[in-house]
Amino acid sequence: MGRAVGRAAFLFLFLSLTVAQNITKNGAGTLDVGVILHLKSLVGKIARTSVLMAVEDFYSVHRNFKTKLVLHIRDSNGDDVQAASEAIDLLENYNVRAIVGPQKSSEATFVSDLGNKSQVPVISFTATNPALSSINVPYFLRGTLSDVAQVNTIAALIKAYDWREVVPIYEDTDYGRGIIPYLADALQEFGAFMPYRSAISESATTDQLERELYKLMTMQTRVYVVHMSLNIASILFAKAKDLGMMSEDYAWILTDGISNIVNSLNTSILEKMNGAIGVRFYVPASKELDDFTTRWNKRFKEDNPNDPPSQLSTFGLWGYDTIWALAQAAEKVRMADAIFRKQKDGKNSTSLGTLGISTIGPELLDSILHSKFRGLSGEFDLRNRQLEFSTFQIINVVGGRSKEIGFWTTKHGIFRQINENISKTTNVNSMPGLNRVMWPGEVYTVPKGWQIPTNGKKLRVGVRTSGYPEFMKVERNTATNEITASGYAIDVFEEALKRLPYAIPYEYVAFDDGQGVNSGSYNDFVYQVHLGVYDAAIGDITIRYNRTSYVDFTLPYTESGVAMIVPVKDDRDKNTWVFLKPLTTGLWFGSIAFFIYTAVVIWLLERRINNAELTGSFFRQLGIAIYFSFFADRERVDSILSRLVVIVWVFVLLVITSSYTANLSSMLTVQQLQPTVTDIHELLKSGEYVGYRNGSYLSDLLEGLGFDRTKMRAYENPDEFADALAKGSQNGGIAAVVHEVPYIKIFLAKHCKGYTMVGPIYKSEGFGFAFPKRSPLVYDFSRAILNITEGDSIIHIEKKWIEDQHACQNDGTMIGSSSLNFNSFSGLFLVTGVASTSALLIALMMTLYKNKHRIRDSIRRGQTQKEYERETINEQNQERTIDSNQVQNLQLTVPDDSNEYTCQQEGEISIEISPASGIQTSQDIASHRTSRNG
Repeated sequence: MGRAVGRAAFLFLFLSLTVAQNITKNGAGTLDVGVILHLKSLVGKIARTSVLMAVEDFYSVHRNFKTKLVLHIRDSNGDDVQAASEAIDLLENYNVRAIVGPQKSSEATFVSDLGNKSQVPVISFTATNPALSSINVPYFLRGTLSDVAQVNTIAALIKAYDWREVVPIYEDTDYGRGIIPYLADALQEFGAFMPYRSAISESATTDQLERELYKLMTMQTRVYVVHMSLNIASILFAKAKDLGMMSEDYAWILTDGISNIVNSLNTSILEKMNGAIGVRFYVPASKELDDFTTRWNKRFKEDNPNDPPSQLSTFGLWGYDTIWALAQAAEKVRMADAIFRKQKDGKNSTSLGTLGISTIGPELLDSILHSKFRGLSGEFDLRNRQLEFSTFQIINVVGGRSKEIGFWTTKHGIFRQINENISKTTNVNSMPGLNRVMWPGEVYTVPKGWQIPTNGKKLRVGVRTSGYPEFMKVERNTATNEITASGYAIDVFEEALKRLPYAIPYEYVAFDDGQGVNSGSYNDFVYQVHLGVYDAAIGDITIRYNRTSYVDFTLPYTESGVAMIVPVKDDRDKNTWVFLKPLTTGLWFGSIAFFIYTAVVIWLLERRINNAELTGSFFRQLGIAIYFSFFADRERVDSILSRLVVIVWVFVLLVITSSYTANLSSMLTVQQLQPTVTDIHELLKSGEYVGYRNGSYLSDLLEGLGFDRTKMRAYENPDEFADALAKGSQNGGIAAVVHEVPYIKIFLAKHCKGYTMVGPIYKSEGFGFAFPKRSPLVYDFSRAILNITEGDSIIHIEKKWIEDQHACQNDGTMIGSSSLNFNSFSGLFLVTGVASTSALLIALMMTLYKNKHRIRDSIRRGQTQKEYERETINEQNQERTIDSNQVQNLQLTVPDDSNEYTCQQEGEISIEISPASGIQTSQDIASHRTSRNG
């Protein structure tokens, strides 16, 4: 009996141990989690302390949770292959249901494929490469921000400081390359671009870094965006400081890869970054964060006793919150089903082929995606498979530490304080509302963003002699071979240089031989800038659309447009009918019409009062009324209304007569000059010859308008134009010159007698300076030119070179049409028309009022007569009816003899006729009948 009981107890104990071992082996009540970090790196050390504390803190708060995380931390040693090997080991030998990490983007690329194959969620809080997308690897989650999130903040800073060019300096890895396309797009949207991209190898030596920095120094751009890991960045800034690139001429912007851990860097590294600005994720302050930071600092010293003290970074907070999100999700999963199912394809003998598939993977992934809470880093929400940013903080590295200078959000742009009234802050298109920034070199002046290279080269400015020396004249000193230039364009260029906020060393390079012989057209001249022969081209260069494809132009510094130079002629025409020209045809007919209307009104008004002058036939009376219109003072006008009409009409007549007299005198005595041609299409229709400047684009313009090549003649200078215009089109010359307005002003200043400008006939943008595409000088020169043209400087320059075109003018008056038209006197005609019509209406109303009793009596008589006629008609109708009845009765009683029959017929006839002559009574009929019988 005792033996049986002992055996039973032993068997029960054995079974209990076996079940417990199986439960432990199967992971019931626990969830194994692999953690892959680069434990020798600063980020890896910070993250290790954070994730260990996260597990402890979570289960100290959630003591009743049944499923607990078990962390298996592995070191990738910063190597992609090592990270993949550790992941395979964790999946095969430890059956981990989730992997936190790995740290680098390149490591995460391969490990995420392993997680996708085994349906094990992979959550990295440090891999920020945008190429790591969950579309292809649905089991990869990002417990951090994608690098895409920060590019708009960087672009907003560059736009706000008016920098036009930016050079990214990035490590040549998946992490470094991933941000570049997105940064380029963001910069382009804000009006900036990348003239060069500096890729630094992950294994680059100090000498290689130095050579790359020397290359950057030979370029104009002085704004750099640094996107790399800390190891390479520390070497980069050390060499940049040695080469003098951490000075007032440079601007350095740090991405969040460095900015997020800048507080954890030692002072020696930060001092080399002095003056740099950076962007990083903003972590809101909280009491929980302060308490955790204090505990974390103590724990970090215990975990890393040989390392210098470090501060908690954003990556450490993301690692802490990631563990909390995973622990919450694990509690919602049924761990009883947590096994690894072998893959069906057993032919693959590699380690990857033997990986099992986690049965709780889909459920765990879904639980993580729905885990949302407020962590130490802020709102931690992975519904979009990565964190969503809200606010970025802008920092300035000053004195070996980071200083907060502002914030940025998508909605409000850049602003100074997080708790200020953001609605009143600046946006991304305004100057930054930041605290004071100390730039490299310990200066507070914003770097201009570019500089002439420090290799001794000067700005090579291309010049060429113009057909108008007033605009530009180029000369070469035969002794020193030095090029000198003078003229309107040179004065504007040198005045603009004075107004730039920096000095530019420059030298003139002649497009011609220095003796005024040019070697090509203006298109060829401008194209030299595109080829790199010149750094700029100045002169009388027209801003044209086709040229903007290979150069950028400043704002124009002259007037715009294309016009014609044409001779003027005296338009005095003293023929037989010259007396009709002072008034247009419309005014002549209008005056006659109102004259007749006024005469008719006066005739009607005077007829009303029986004026003694208006006797005889109708035409005699109308003639006298017309005569009144001219000579009312000599004839008697009795009506007061007529006198008012005459007064108004005489006033109108006086004004028209005076204007006519003045205009006729001007036509007969004053020289009147007007253009021989007023429309370029007139030249085209008549087949006249036109001139243009040799080598200019106007030949193409004329051909585009329809001119035949044989009708176009090219000339070099204003004197040749004057000679050709003087000859005329029929004598080997031209009828007009098609020229740009700035040149026409110079021509008229010299040849002002006998010529004038007609137009503009065509739109052009004027003259400007040409620079290479996207040159930062274009913007600064344009602002300087705008400042010059808005002030007195441009007036002084014009007087110096073009003189005063108003000092010498053509004798005579330039006119278009000298005849007076109807519109000039429409107001007067309106007044006299209203006066005449009003007088006529008043007279009509007075007449009606005066004869109102007579009209009333006439109306009454008419009504009485109508009633009498109506009664008479009624009586006649009644008598006809009675007579008809009587006749019928008589016909029945009269004897039927021939005589009587004849008398009866006669009686009937007389009855039928009687209504026409009168109404007969019955007595009349009876008496008539008695007489006939007798």
